[in-house]
Amino acid sequence: MDKLDKETLVKIVKLVQKQGMKGAKGGWKEFLDFHDKRFGSSLSDPAKRSIDTLIAFLTTFTKEEDLEFIAKITKNRERIEELAKSSSDVESPQQRLVRLTIEHPLYGKYYDPITSFNEEWVVTKLGKVSKAIKSTAMIAVDCEMVLCEDGTEAVVKVCLVDHNLVVKLDKLVNPNKAVADYRTEITGISAKDLEGVTSSLVDIQKSLKKLLSHGTILVGHSLHNDLQALKLNHARAIDTSFIFKYLDETTHITPSLNNLCKSVLGYEVRRDDAPHNCRDDAVAAMKLVLAKIEHGFDDPIAVERKHVPETDFRKLFLHRIPIGVPSQELMKVFPPKFTVEVQHHPNGFHWQPNCRVQGRRYSTFAIFKDSEAACEAFEKIEGKVEKDVHGRPQKLVSFQPKKGSTASVYVQKMTSDALLEKPDLLKRRLAQDEGVQSKKPKVDMLEEDCIKEYQCDHVKEIETLKQELRQKEEEISNLQKILSALTRKHGL
Repeated sequence: MDKLDKETLVKIVKLVQKQGMKGAKGGWKEFLDFHDKRFGSSLSDPAKRSIDTLIAFLTTFTKEEDLEFIAKITKNRERIEELAKSSSDVESPQQRLVRLTIEHPLYGKYYDPITSFNEEWVVTKLGKVSKAIKSTAMIAVDCEMVLCEDGTEAVVKVCLVDHNLVVKLDKLVNPNKAVADYRTEITGISAKDLEGVTSSLVDIQKSLKKLLSHGTILVGHSLHNDLQALKLNHARAIDTSFIFKYLDETTHITPSLNNLCKSVLGYEVRRDDAPHNCRDDAVAAMKLVLAKIEHGFDDPIAVERKHVPETDFRKLFLHRIPIGVPSQELMKVFPPKFTVEVQHHPNGFHWQPNCRVQGRRYSTFAIFKDSEAACEAFEKIEGKVEKDVHGRPQKLVSFQPKKGSTASVYVQKMTSDALLEKPDLLKRRLAQDEGVQSKKPKVDMLEEDCIKEYQCDHVKEIETLKQELRQKEEEISNLQKILSALTRKHGL
């Protein structure tokens, strides 16, 4: 346990809290009251506690079942670290891609092994890591999910193909709960398709555990979404959105499967706005891995940018909204001078297509009269500008609903700053193929007009952020000096 980093320890303590587990000194808050006479449980956020305090709490557990539970969590973390340490001198091309997936900057954010110890999750048996990494067997997966009335997503179709592109599993799945939105325009599945379907998620999990035994690698595009839906933890995985390098590395951009296939394989998986096809998507993911193994693609590749429709420049994206906050309350996020329409909140499970729910939070759009109003509204709301993983500016905004405690939501622009570059520079970035005239689509005049229309004064914003960074660095330096002085004083 001493080898675990603080982030992992914090997650373990939070999970132990959620499970209601109690050690020799009681639960987490009871332990803090005993352990820390100064602050006690008034400072109960595990993230704000030291590593020593976190470890001290976890070592109060003595019951065999509690120790086994904690041991499983730490072992699960350690096996992922072992997979990432495989020697590049002897590793197979398949294992190299597993390692590249684990080493990706976004892996820790999307692939959290600790969440798999929640109810209904299954963990595949990897066995001895040194033996498992020798396996070159691969299976690609893709799922389709529907939105249920309890605010969760449920799998309704699963397809798996092996490295020979032979289908190993292709089944519809009964969600066994009331469905609010079949998302037919995306999934291609309707209520009629699920009539008489008896296969459950548990049945699929059993099949997956058999297919993924003995170190078989699971392949997928943005695979964490499939694992989340399947409630499956499989450490040996290849995420096709992680294993290629891209020309634009200003942010950790993960391209769509369709755009990646156009760049690497030379074909589109589907037409724009066409429903997904599980089998086609699983085959495409496997083909991307096979192409990477055969041709390398070690040099950065150009991936077509996702076109932002003109109407989207009038919108701001609101996400991580508590499910209990109705849409009309979101008007309080913006200054009163703005005329804004917030797309309908799920009330009585009447869902709008663009209102997405994830667990106890949902997301929606605020629509303004034009792009200038949307841009100005974003600048006027209070909050520090951050960037999401795709480089899109966003602010965390707090407000007071009529009922309940203070709520917080993220307000985000619809495009990254990269799209606000000068159009000629954007065109040059799309050019490739060693001096040969680019075959990539050019930025059309409509997009250029939108870019010019949407541009705001980011120079001032950048300077402000730089100044804040300098202040933070100075604060850290002062804290380090205080810590050094205390260490010398107490002879630590």
